[in-house]
Amino acid sequence: MTDTTYNGWTNYATWRVNLEVFDGFNPAEYYSKFDPEDTYGLAKSIEQYAEEVIFECAEIPDGLAMSYALAFLSDVNWYEIAEHMVEEYTEGEGQ
Repeated sequence: MTDTTYNGWTNYATWRVNLEVFDGFNPAEYYSKFDPEDTYGLAKSIEQYAEEVIFECAEIPDGLAMSYALAFLSDVNWYEIAEHMVEEYTEGEGQ
């Protein structure tokens, strides 16, 4: 079995998306109904957010580059990023 972890994250895609899309992202500021107890819901929301970012940056929304970008996003562990966000949020709130 091959180890695919990267810098302490599940894989390279998860690490890179967290770093480049969500670094400094405060879910409480972005989501009016943010609930730190609903990590699964946050994971689904940030996945949609990342896809929106990709679509906004795409010059050709149905082109080859978009296809590769979406394939890259499919490797991301969204739940792991959401857990990390909740942890940072709760630490920042003094909880």
